[in-house]
Amino acid sequence: QVQLVESGGGLVQAGGSLRLSCTASGIIFSINAVGWYRQAPGKQRELVALITNSGRTNYPDSVRGRFTISRDNAKNTVYLQMNSLKPEDTAVYYCNVVSRIGVPNNDYWGQGTQVTVSS
Repeated sequence: QVQLVESGGGLVQAGGSLRLSCTASGIIFSINAVGWYRQAPGKQRELVALITNSGRTNYPDSVRGRFTISRDNAKNTVYLQMNSLKPEDTAVYYCNVVSRIGVPNNDYWGQGTQVTVSS
């Protein structure tokens, strides 16, 4: 059984930083692409960072230069370092494995971790 557990969220002032962690059991992260997603109230879930099994990364313009995704294969964990946070980054953040066609696995969504950025 695959389980993804996100942690590290919290309340931070604008301009601050947080590091999120996503630890997996039942699946080997190192052979998969992994993405960090977020969902704000009333909005659709969106991808904010992706790391492939070869270590390539990709970000949307909204977070590029502020967010950094990384992985520790020995710990089967993927991280999201978030700097220069803005109030519009407020959302629940989730991680998931991503297929070769860019689709997350709907059976693997965890509880997520809340990030709240105050102005």
